[in-house]
Amino acid sequence: MLKKIEAALAAVQYPQSPEGLYEPIAYTLSSGGKRLRPTLLLLAYGLYRDDVDRALPAALAIETYHNHTLLHDDLMDHADVRRGRPTVHRKWDANTAILSGDEMLILAFRHLLKQDVEGDAARLQQLLSLYADTMQEICEGQQYDMNFEHADNVSVEQYIEMIRLKTSVLLACALKAGALIAGAPEEDADLLYRFGERVGLAFQLQDDYLDCYGDPAVFGKAIGGDIRCGKKTFMLISALQRANDEQRSALLSRDPAQVIPLYNALGIPQLCREKIEEMYAQAREAFDRIALPAERKQALWDYAESLLKRNK
Repeated sequence: MLKKIEAALAAVQYPQSPEGLYEPIAYTLSSGGKRLRPTLLLLAYGLYRDDVDRALPAALAIETYHNHTLLHDDLMDHADVRRGRPTVHRKWDANTAILSGDEMLILAFRHLLKQDVEGDAARLQQLLSLYADTMQEICEGQQYDMNFEHADNVSVEQYIEMIRLKTSVLLACALKAGALIAGAPEEDADLLYRFGERVGLAFQLQDDYLDCYGDPAVFGKAIGGDIRCGKKTFMLISALQRANDEQRSALLSRDPAQVIPLYNALGIPQLCREKIEEMYAQAREAFDRIALPAERKQALWDYAESLLKRNK
């Protein structure tokens, strides 16, 4: 799947003018990455049909849109590096990141409009609505995340909803889109959405956990980055709910050397692992209800498991 996606991205022809608009787009989309979302879309399509190349326009759309969000996220976060290369606003400037990012959103819909959908015109309308709804939800999730930076009373439930909107819905969209394009039964398409949503939540919660307890060589980030940034995560929110006044002060110090031992003392690692297991179990329950032979579904399940580095 990855080779198909990379080849399709490389084959896109961008206009040569106006100068400065399209070069950052090609730069961004050629910088690699896991290509999770287009891979999930093609795997979901492949559950029902074997001609997976047919779903490449929608796969290009979701990857282009995802990278559009990264240009704006990097600018908002003042990030200097993405995938080992300077971010667009560092290599060019902030205005370029905004305008080229906006153009990527338009290009995503242009890719989507080229998509042939199995079934009647209503299916195409469903697909377009799915993408539009997802894009709106991601903006809502980003705003919640920004609001939480200055809030002292964020609950675990609010946090889970924020990461669902900001992260999970795009994975869910990819899976449901693949099913819609293939002409899958409505119930299966909805189950695939639920499956992707739960996998996305587990994935983000694992990211929170690994920020404190991962191997930097494997995780790809320095340990305690979220803590130093004062980011609201499942770990911090759960710890603040369990802490006394003295512990709360230390938890808000942004010092990993103080915060991580407190997480251990308050039982936060186990709490996070339990929440990951809960989401994982819900994902499996939705997956098992998809009315297809197990062998037909195995490639998708194996890929989802690989995202969480699970062996069971």
